[in-house]
Formats: sequence, structure tokens, C-alpha cells
Amino acid sequence: MSVRRTVLPSGLRIVTEEVSSVRSAAVGIWVNVGSRDEAPATAGASHFLEHLLFKGTPSRNALEISSAIESVGGEMNAFTSKEYTCFYARVIDTDLPMAVDVISDLITSSIVTAEDVDAERKVVLEEIAMRDDDPSDLVHDLYAETYYGDTALGRPILGTIDSINNMSRNTVFNYYKKRYLPQDLVVAVAGNIKHKRVVAMVEEALSRDNFLDVQGTPQIRPNTAVKRGKQGRVGIIYRKSEQAHMFYGMEGVARNDDRRFTMGVLSSALGGGMSSRLFQEIREKRGLAYSVYSYAQQFAGSGQIGFYAGCNPSKATEVINIIQEVLADVATNGMSHEEIERAKGAVRGSLVLSQEDSASRMSRIGKSEIVYGDIMGFDEILKAVARVTPEDVRVIASEFLTKTPTLGVVGPYKSESLFEKVLAKGSTR
Repeated sequence: MSVRRTVLPSGLRIVTEEVSSVRSAAVGIWVNVGSRDEAPATAGASHFLEHLLFKGTPSRNALEISSAIESVGGEMNAFTSKEYTCFYARVIDTDLPMAVDVISDLITSSIVTAEDVDAERKVVLEEIAMRDDDPSDLVHDLYAETYYGDTALGRPILGTIDSINNMSRNTVFNYYKKRYLPQDLVVAVAGNIKHKRVVAMVEEALSRDNFLDVQGTPQIRPNTAVKRGKQGRVGIIYRKSEQAHMFYGMEGVARNDDRRFTMGVLSSALGGGMSSRLFQEIREKRGLAYSVYSYAQQFAGSGQIGFYAGCNPSKATEVINIIQEVLADVATNGMSHEEIERAKGAVRGSLVLSQEDSASRMSRIGKSEIVYGDIMGFDEILKAVARVTPEDVRVIASEFLTKTPTLGVVGPYKSESLFEKVLAKGSTR
């Protein structure tokens, strides 16, 4: 693995992976700020700002920003998560200097005018409306709010209608200048590149407006325990929908926990594909749902494992009962050697296939650096997954699958009482 790392005097980190067999290059600038860094009054500011940085700088307007990348056949976008924001582009390798310059321009020199804030405010409100119109998406925000309560991790990345409507240009701009500092950035580049040349072009591109003059220490989010809401709660959003969309989850491992690889295998075995235990029990054997899946999610100081299903509203309690029965069985008896090996193969195969293009490789090294301050070797990750045993899975399942569950439901229900009874029944198994 040809991954290299340089830390500039400003604290800005540059990580690269050379892949000489491709003709593309991907660059991402990762910012150590996300929705969990926001106060209630500024909920959604990180995501709002992600939109606004594409609106213009002193040297490029919005059209010039997008056309610079698209005119060479490249692609550019950004996303915001609970803990970080990323701006990225993928281009032919010879166009990498231009892509680095464009993305750097957004990060260092965006104007964020009052007119742009008012215009983009409407776009973000449309994005919230789109989320609200998609129950299979909305249920995940509902679950987070129910699980974490009124905390930074519980609030949606998009913010709320009120917080977005009330956010002024000065609020957003001050947030930008306070949080987008060199020590809070990681520049990740992967593809047909050379590390030294990348470092030189990044230094040149980010030196505008004296951005790199201020020195600082690279920031890693502290792995402190996260406050959660009252466990065993049910969150309901009424929608006159044809399906009930449910997310049933409980506490999992935090980001720095070495057991995260075992938790990933457990999640895959339970709901990672068509051969998983829950998919077989709920869809294949009983035909109760079309979509059934699980995932384990880790943050600094917190984590969770959860299970989604969408079904006929009259079958919702039956589906939850099946989930409870499967989890109780796995917590008590573990899973078979065949199930574990199949899940390990799925995890390893997914990891390997995800590294087939420069953008995926850039994402892996960038996320690893911004989250951990280190990049775990790809072979090390594969070996960590390979080392997971059925006994490891049984132990972690017995510890976490017996935790008090939380449930989010979006569907034609006006009361939580029915589902509260189901959760209470399940907790006595």
C-alpha cells in the first residue's frame, strides 16, 4: 500500500495513495466539523455551509466552479455527516492541479453573501421537505432523535425548518471562519499521482489569503462518552403511508473500540444481504417485507447497531417480534460457523471491491485520517476481519443485543402505546 502522509507547519495534513494503474485522480478536503458540533440555534449550519461554499469566491462564481470540473469530464460534490464534512472531485490525472485549486478556493475564500444565504436557504428547505416525503429516509433521523434525545448527535444533519429559517449570513460566515482552519483539515488524494507533487500543489493552492500562515495542532475528536436519551423509548411520526418503516436498534461499540470489526461481522450476518439471518426469516420465509437490512454505526464515544424493515402496517408488530426473537437467539446461542464465515467473506469482499477506483481509495484514507489521525493498512483491516471467530461474535452479541432497544416508526400510527407494549414484551425474553 503506497500511502504517504505529510503534516504542514500549519497543522494541515496531506495523505495520498499512489495507484499507477489508473488514469484518474481523486481529491477530497475533509473538515473536522459536522452536525454534532452545532448548538441547537445553529442546527444544520455545517450542511448549510457545505451548500454555500459552492456559490462563489472572489475568483470564481458558482457557474465557473462547476464548469471547471465538468468541462474536463470530472465530477465534484460534497457531503456532511455528524462528525465531518468532505468536498471532493475526481478527474483525469493530468487535471488534478486544477481540481485541487478549485476545491481549495472553496475552502479558503468563499464569500458567503447575504443574497446567496437567502437563495440557498430555500434549497436546504426543499432538501428537508424531500427527506420528510421519504419515510424510509426519515425513520433514521427519527431513530437518532429518539435514541440520543435532544443532543448534538440526536439532531438531524439537515437542521430544522426553524433553525434554517432563522440562520443569518453572519451566523453562517462566522461558523465558517471559526471551523475551517488548517489544523482541522485533511487533504486526501488517490490515483495516478506522486506524493511530493501533490504536497507542492496543495501548499500552493491553500496559501491564498494567508490561509496556511496560522499554525495549530491537528485536531482529533475526543473519544468521550456521549449522553443518550432514555432507553426503551418509541418514536412515532404519523404518515398515511402504504408501509410502516421501522428502525429497531440498541447501543453498539464506539469508534475506537477494537471490537468494531466483530460488530461489523455480526451486523453483516444478521442483516447484511440476502443470505443474512433477518432477511431469510422476514422476507424469504414469511414474505413480510421487501427491504430488510442492518448496520453498525460508530461515532467518537458512542455507537449503535440497528435493523430496518419496511412492511404492511398490519404486520409491523409481527416483524418486530421476529427481530426480537432472532436477536435473542443469537445473543444466547451465537451463530453457526457457516454464517460467520459467510459474513466475513461478505465484509472482506465489500472492502476489496470498494477499492476499485480512485475516489473510493481517497475516501478511505481521508476518512481514516480525519477520524483516527492514522491510516490502518488495508491488509491489516482484512486480517482484523479474518481473525473474528464465532466465539467473538457470540460474546459481543450477548453483551449488546441484550441492551434495552429503541424504536423509530414512520407510518399510519398516532400512538406509541402499541409499540411500547411490543418493546416491553421483547425485553422479557
